[in-house]
Amino acid sequence: MEHIRMPKVENVRLLDRLSSRKAALGTLYLTATHVIFVENGSETRKETWVLHSQISSIEKQATTATGCPLLIRCKNFQVIQLVIPQERDCHDVYISLIRLARPVKYEELYCFSFNPKLDKEEREQGWKLVDLNEEYSRMGIPNNYWQISDVNRDYGVCDSYPTEVYVPKSATAHIIVGSSKFRSRRRFPALSYYCKDNNASICRSSQPLSGFSARCLEDEQMLQAIRKANPGSDFIYVVDTRPKLNAMANRAAGKGYENEDNYSNIKFQFIGIENIHVMRNSLQKMLEVCELKSPSMSDFLWGLENSGWLKHIKAIMDAGIFIAKAVAEEGVSVLVHCSDGWDRTAQVCSVASLLLDPYYRTMKGFMVLIEKDWVSFGHKFNHRYGNLDGDPKEISPVIDQFIECVWQLMEQFPCAFEFNERFLIHIQHHIYSCQFGNFLCNSPKERQELKIQERTYSLWAHLWKNRPDYLNPLYRSDHSQTQGTLHPQMAPCNFLYKFWSGMYNRFEKGLHPRQSVTDYLMAVKEETQQLEEELEVLGERLANLQKSQLNDNKFKSKPQDRSKQLGLSTSNNSLANTPQEYSNDLKSFPSRSPSQGDEEDSALILTQDNLKSSDPDLSANSDQESGVEDLSCRSPSGGGCLPSEDSGKDSDEAVFLAV
Repeated sequence: MEHIRMPKVENVRLLDRLSSRKAALGTLYLTATHVIFVENGSETRKETWVLHSQISSIEKQATTATGCPLLIRCKNFQVIQLVIPQERDCHDVYISLIRLARPVKYEELYCFSFNPKLDKEEREQGWKLVDLNEEYSRMGIPNNYWQISDVNRDYGVCDSYPTEVYVPKSATAHIIVGSSKFRSRRRFPALSYYCKDNNASICRSSQPLSGFSARCLEDEQMLQAIRKANPGSDFIYVVDTRPKLNAMANRAAGKGYENEDNYSNIKFQFIGIENIHVMRNSLQKMLEVCELKSPSMSDFLWGLENSGWLKHIKAIMDAGIFIAKAVAEEGVSVLVHCSDGWDRTAQVCSVASLLLDPYYRTMKGFMVLIEKDWVSFGHKFNHRYGNLDGDPKEISPVIDQFIECVWQLMEQFPCAFEFNERFLIHIQHHIYSCQFGNFLCNSPKERQELKIQERTYSLWAHLWKNRPDYLNPLYRSDHSQTQGTLHPQMAPCNFLYKFWSGMYNRFEKGLHPRQSVTDYLMAVKEETQQLEEELEVLGERLANLQKSQLNDNKFKSKPQDRSKQLGLSTSNNSLANTPQEYSNDLKSFPSRSPSQGDEEDSALILTQDNLKSSDPDLSANSDQESGVEDLSCRSPSGGGCLPSEDSGKDSDEAVFLAV
């Protein structure tokens, strides 16, 4: 709070960049954790909340006759345009936000003050939701070829690796330590994924310190041990994810790549994914295209192509597909590395695993995948996503690209993933929000020293608790897309690579329609479930009525006569003798819940309320509109589609009977 110069400013205007509606007038609040804009409208209290940790940049623009503009760009691609009446107030807000958005120590981050009112046991259970030992056990590890090694206990060999790593059984501690000394940052080859069907594996490491001529016997033995752990193949692929020119430049600095003359039985392959600096610039160019006001189609497409963003997404996908094919089709093990093995290596290993294993395409499996390939293997979350004030050249959208690769696959295989687009967007949001402790620090060692699990809460528990919000209604565990390896079509003519407006333009209220097909299907599925429940209630009531009539001695008529007295008929004029037969026929009728009474039924309208986010920060823009029309086939009573003329009488009789 000591960094807040101006906690409250009135008569601030919030501009909507794309829509032509009048700017919203309200009050701006600065708290210890959020920037909050509250509109002055008396009818509805619309609020916009922005976490300080989400702020990427703040730009104070030239003062105009209407006030002093302040432009806030966020890491989740939200852009806030404010106009503050007084220049002095604007300056105080600007200085305050500059400091609040760039904390200098971890304790200043939101996760250390965030309190969802869970007791200690619930917090601990949340962190236990993802267990990597269970995951390796699911893969069939340890076995005759792979074992768990404690050579890195107390982080004695590599301070950015986990304390427990899985290595070939023939790799002794002497070989592992020797290999680590020959690898950048001492990141020796370790297991990432194991295919128990054919014993092929995906291992990861950093680049060797080979220079132009250096070699290491232990490192050569380590790669040989990986090959021996797969008896079905007489060689392994070594995949360098960097462009060859970059790898050769590193060679001049004493690093480089494996020499096939020194390593027996390897096949070397360059992929060509650019470095973090190229990716950062590419994203910036794409966001500039997104911020164009009323661009022409040619300008937008040219700008998107010129940014190179989709080209980089394709390069990551190509690498993952190559590795997945090597493992699944050739039965060959693969060693993957880039420079230090924590950026491009994480991208490629996780994409390949996602293609290979249907488990990672489930909600729980995807959490495990991120925890395994990103968190445990020392991806530099602090540096890449600017959690603390530091070198801006270290920032790069590495995991954003992986998340987009997953979305591109979801677009091509809509039935293969248990989760929906919202699940990916919420994960991306919380990578930057620092509301949970999962994505803090640069390594497991730092997280342990900071006691993250004792002091913060897990995002995975939060997502799992709200999993109905993230389910893909098209997913079926028995679908052909769900089983086995995915084989994406990579040709540009297949329209695989799309612009993800749901991610990069999701805060633009002026873009309509806003609703995705997934949201529509989720709402229809929920409505269908409600109708089925109503149908079940009506069936039970009908059974009770029939039972009471059978027990009534005053009625001696035949079952057919009793049914006629009840006003019951079927569409083919035949008698429904059982509640089940009547229920089957009733499915075509509009239904009305007994609990609704005389209240007016409303047609299904998908609004921001019934598609609400489970995350308050993501639903902060309460004035977002869904842009979804009423379903034209809905009946006024809130039931299914309107019945035909032939079934109109039956429908009326059924409703009368229910009442």
